[in-house]
Amino acid sequence: MLGSFGIAVTTISLLLSLSLLYLSYYDLKLSSNRVSKKIYKFSFLQILLTFLSFITLIMAYVISDFSLINVYENSHTTKPLFYKISGTWGNHEGSLLLWINILVLFSFLFLILDENKNKNFRLYTLIFQNILISTFLIFLLTNSNPFSLLYPVPTEGMGLNPILQDPALAIHPPLLYVGFVGSSIYFSIALAALITKVDSKSLATTIKPWVSVSWSFQTLGILVGSIWAYYELGWGGFWFWDPVENSSLMPWFLMTALLHSVLVLERRIGLYSWVIILSILTFTMSVVGTFLVRSGILNSVHTFANDPSRGLFILSFLALMVFSSIYIFFKYAPNENKNYKIFSKESFILLNNWFMIFFLAVVLIGTLYPVFLDTLTGQKISVGPPYYNFILAPFLLPLLFLMTSGPKHKWISPEIIGIFNIALFIAVSLFIIIFISIKESSILLLLILLFSTYLITQTIFDFFEKFKNKNINLSRIISHFGFGMLIFSISLNQIFSVEESFNARVGDERKFKNYTIKFSNLETFTKKNFKSAKGYFEIINNKNSTSQNLTPEIRVYNKPETITYEASINTRLFSDSYLTMSNISSTDVFNIKFQKKPFMNFIWFSVLLISLGGILQFTRFRKKI
Repeated sequence: MLGSFGIAVTTISLLLSLSLLYLSYYDLKLSSNRVSKKIYKFSFLQILLTFLSFITLIMAYVISDFSLINVYENSHTTKPLFYKISGTWGNHEGSLLLWINILVLFSFLFLILDENKNKNFRLYTLIFQNILISTFLIFLLTNSNPFSLLYPVPTEGMGLNPILQDPALAIHPPLLYVGFVGSSIYFSIALAALITKVDSKSLATTIKPWVSVSWSFQTLGILVGSIWAYYELGWGGFWFWDPVENSSLMPWFLMTALLHSVLVLERRIGLYSWVIILSILTFTMSVVGTFLVRSGILNSVHTFANDPSRGLFILSFLALMVFSSIYIFFKYAPNENKNYKIFSKESFILLNNWFMIFFLAVVLIGTLYPVFLDTLTGQKISVGPPYYNFILAPFLLPLLFLMTSGPKHKWISPEIIGIFNIALFIAVSLFIIIFISIKESSILLLLILLFSTYLITQTIFDFFEKFKNKNINLSRIISHFGFGMLIFSISLNQIFSVEESFNARVGDERKFKNYTIKFSNLETFTKKNFKSAKGYFEIINNKNSTSQNLTPEIRVYNKPETITYEASINTRLFSDSYLTMSNISSTDVFNIKFQKKPFMNFIWFSVLLISLGGILQFTRFRKKI
């Protein structure tokens, strides 16, 4: 019943999308300066029905309707209600339906929020947006239908991967999708602007809030995913350059470059072509990320659902989208002969864009190189942190310098406050060098630490200077301060981290550096949907005679049969104690891994600040218009 209803509603949504394409194209020929009321009505029905289709799928999960193949493969009756609901988008079909819902939402919001824009500009934006919506709806109905029926109807489902049954991962995909799919609206806006020859100011005022929103949600999505991987996967770090992690980071680089380019377009009427190109590339890279995850070509713990046929469709769509965009760009792009002074603010932003593109290229090569090598030679390799750290870390220095000097270069002269800032930076630098001298750290890492300190101090003084003059851009200051704190915290994390791995039985004791680890007990028990072996460990800091208790687990789930290793984390303000254990060949010997991870809370908080800056940028801009 729910399956048939879901198919019917989704099919009607497709018809509405095709109708909107026709109505928008027809309305272009009319002399009226207003968008037809029929388009508003059809758009409202479109969002209503796509939302209803998603609610229908959620209901099927809630009542365990195993007549749907999607529910049967990703749920079971004993699964908690919260994870039944979140399991709706924990698979390919459900996540695609969520993707379409967000596409439709952004299309509708654009229609009702940008009513003061040029009619033809709005209509072309709707046309491009509905081309995307129709394409993904056709793909869903023909290849990835979440309402496909199963007969005979089984009495129990296969269950959802236990790793995905986590509160953080329940909100991680929706946040990322708002970022990913949010880029579709400024992709459509950019193409529409080219065709209708929208001026720089109008393009900037239209595109900026959408970029701010998608960038903020993309940042939050990356943060939540990173926190989940930290405590769920047992990695013990904030980022591991996993291929699917990279697929979410690559569009973020382009969004960051685009956000800064729009500032120039808004205030100095420059970088028009850059804004167009970056808008196209951002959504393109979002689709590339989707292709990499869904095609099955990546070897990643995150790749839970893949199918080569689905990947082929996405790849074909990607190729068509890229070539169409290139054609439109070269046909309609205006000639720009604007020259920028070497030390102008525009030049700094343009240089920042090139840094973002360079970072993107490095990550893209690191992600795809193992795939190409495997295809051409059959050799299987993985590209891990050493590659990324070796190439990217040195370029953090000029980027941090740009972020410090760029916003202030044009209007702040070397007065007393500038001299004071330099003196403060030198004093802080000397303090850090002395403080860190007891550790064996690379010169590069120390330099990164110093430059991030410089960015933090300068941002603070910039805040007070702008506050005094009542000309404060709080969004920029918070984001730049957050980025400085992020790099600063990561540097200290790398310098002061402690790690020890060893094998032990119950009753064993391990001493290393300033710590003693006692494996005091092992307890087994059975829960509703898994069996568990919990270890009891006492961690003693011999330096200050303090101790703490950690209890990592090994869980064996039945539906589906899966083994997970649950980390035990003792979180303090300045440092985390992190402990995992795994069984060795079904013996009484366990592999124990202990990590001391400083400044983890500061890393998470820094990313929150970065995202908050984008949100403030959006609210600030909406007030202006």
